Amino acid sequence: MQYRKLGRYGLKVSEVSLGSWLTYGGTYGEDRTEACVKRAYELGINYFDTADVYGSGQTYPGAAEEVLAKALKDFPRSSYVLATKTFWPVGDGPNDRGLSRKHIIEQCNASLKRLNTDYVDIFYCHRYDPETPLDETMRALDDLVRQGKVLYIGISEWNETQTLDGVYMARELNLNPIAVNQPVYNMLNRYIEDGVMQVCDREGIGLAVFSPIAQGVLTGKYKKGQKPPEGSRATDEKTSHFINRYLTDENLDKVEMLKSIAENHGITLAQLALAWILQHREISSVIIGSSKPEQIDENVKAVGVKLDNDTMKEINGILNG
Repeated sequence: MQYRKLGRYGLKVSEVSLGSWLTYGGTYGEDRTEACVKRAYELGINYFDTADVYGSGQTYPGAAEEVLAKALKDFPRSSYVLATKTFWPVGDGPNDRGLSRKHIIEQCNASLKRLNTDYVDIFYCHRYDPETPLDETMRALDDLVRQGKVLYIGISEWNETQTLDGVYMARELNLNPIAVNQPVYNMLNRYIEDGVMQVCDREGIGLAVFSPIAQGVLTGKYKKGQKPPEGSRATDEKTSHFINRYLTDENLDKVEMLKSIAENHGITLAQLALAWILQHREISSVIIGSSKPEQIDENVKAVGVKLDNDTMKEINGILNG
């Protein structure tokens, strides 16, 4: 495993990290979660990512946090980086969502209890909240840092303007700054290249990106003109809406061309997709999801894969075509 700094900050995170969206606490039970987390840790992954709502689609809010805490209980707390988030609804009440001071403080405390820890390394705003004044949000996050409950402040899927507003607000009020952004980024969804990536690079904000293989499309298992494989995310009504946006003829044509490049380099398409992201110096970590330990073994093999300039040009030619 190799490690990178979280933006300009001193915290070092593994180039590949393990997330728990759509997996732990819901679809997969404690035994499989424990096996995946243990294998990830053995392979040098030190960043584990979750959220207060993960698992709620199948069970209840906080389920992923609880099962992740059990899987991590035997490892020294100082040896790994733990991240969680808040924003999405965790109940039916008017204050059970968003980024108000009330919701942020209450959900951070609830997450700490479920995670069985005194602090989280990163606490993300899971989305931007247009209904709450930004200074209220930033002050609440700063208070959590000063209390020692949060070490670094994060945002997720904030656009360029929202990110800059957060940066300037923290600077103006002398608050702890935004240290990391967690957007979606993969070969088939590159929106952050148009502003967000440049802002984060300039301001020293790390990028820990999710959905690096486009919900599985960049594994090559989905074929143009063929039905999705049984048991895949595309056939599961709980997850199909996440992946269907990628299953276009144009994208599947690109996947076939990218597969040839991967074969020429002696790696899988998924490994090529991860390695391509890691070629970008702005990236701190790539967050993978995994239902079994073997998938983690395969994904980690992308670490250290170097794609030369000609290969990067060829890939970008396909993606821009």
